[in-house]
Amino acid sequence: MGFYLGIDFGTSGARAIVIDAKRQIQAERQLEFTESSDWSQCWQTTLFQLIEQIPVSLRRELSAIALNGTSSTVLLCDRSGNPITPPLLYNDARGRDTLEEIRAVAPPQQITLSATSSLAKLRWWYHHLQPADTPLYFLHQADWLAFQLHGKLGVSDYHNALKLGYDVENLCYPEWLEPLTAPFKLPQVLAPGTPVGEILPPMRDRFHFPPDCLVCAGTTDSIAAFLASGATSPGEAVTSLGSTLVIKLLSHTRIDEAASGIYSHRLGNLWLVGGASNTGGAVLRHFFSDVELAELSQQINPEQPSPLDYYPLLQPGDRFPINDPNLPPRLEPRPNNPVDFLQGLLEGIARIEALGYQRLQALGATPLTRVYTAGGGAKNLTWMRMRDRYLNVPVIPSPQTEAAYGSALLSYKNFS
Repeated sequence: MGFYLGIDFGTSGARAIVIDAKRQIQAERQLEFTESSDWSQCWQTTLFQLIEQIPVSLRRELSAIALNGTSSTVLLCDRSGNPITPPLLYNDARGRDTLEEIRAVAPPQQITLSATSSLAKLRWWYHHLQPADTPLYFLHQADWLAFQLHGKLGVSDYHNALKLGYDVENLCYPEWLEPLTAPFKLPQVLAPGTPVGEILPPMRDRFHFPPDCLVCAGTTDSIAAFLASGATSPGEAVTSLGSTLVIKLLSHTRIDEAASGIYSHRLGNLWLVGGASNTGGAVLRHFFSDVELAELSQQINPEQPSPLDYYPLLQPGDRFPINDPNLPPRLEPRPNNPVDFLQGLLEGIARIEALGYQRLQALGATPLTRVYTAGGGAKNLTWMRMRDRYLNVPVIPSPQTEAAYGSALLSYKNFS
């Protein structure tokens, strides 16, 4: 019986999960990143250490591997795959100064029109690096990590390539993109989960992989988390209640509306539409400890609406469902009772979530039928019942919440 390895590189650490042909977890390991001035070296070290922690008995029978990385975390490499400059991370907004030149040629709803997009980072490098004598390869984090295992430089997937400007509907780089990306070599783009190649012999020997173990095209961390959730039918959605609020709805219809911060990922013949708000768990933890959140939530009656009308943000600006960099937080009045204050915050976040799904419906997305919940907020049953009231559809915890599990499923799909 073969096994399938999924590896997730998130914002603070990495996790590996091995599943069997029945999709049951056989091993799970995780490592936190150490503070590093050389992120690429940190990632490579973490990748190899993580693999070494998986039992050899499972490694010897691995059929396939897939990795995910944070969206818009990117590197420039030489022809040997060596980074020639420090990576730019997912939240690096230095590309804001390039948006006007992107806007001059890109279609109006393009997701690349963001200061943190992969394309904005590429343009920043274009303006700030000395011209190179040899071609420079532009890669995403997941691309580069998979290259360590399969050795084929310059291969990506259409989830990671979306924010580079790749046309996920026609599966090609659009003509408007070419003047903005020369002279860099862009990656070949494959469907996520497509086998790229067999494991490199040195990796095979070092980690005791079978010679026919395949390394597959990867995905982003948020898409991997969606794949892990169990949502498979149009109308099903996943809300991730982490430090921010992220919603993704599986839809027959593609929706892209920059004014609302909405964009679509391709998922086979369907579309994964949604957006990310700056509200979420980071706001809650600013005011309450985890222990306080658990204890105070138990004192809230989720069926009794709060009179408070909050829009919980820690600083001005939101991305979705209101895309306004100057949107002010609304956290007043603040009651003396911390239970009432917490209820106002939880309901405020629930209203933003509901507004997001309502906006998707208004733009023509497939009607919402069920919401799976991932992230730390999935453990708060009081909040779950509140959200059920606002959304008017079943709200349930995701059976699997780890992005590494989603990547393991991605590597498994070619064998199922």
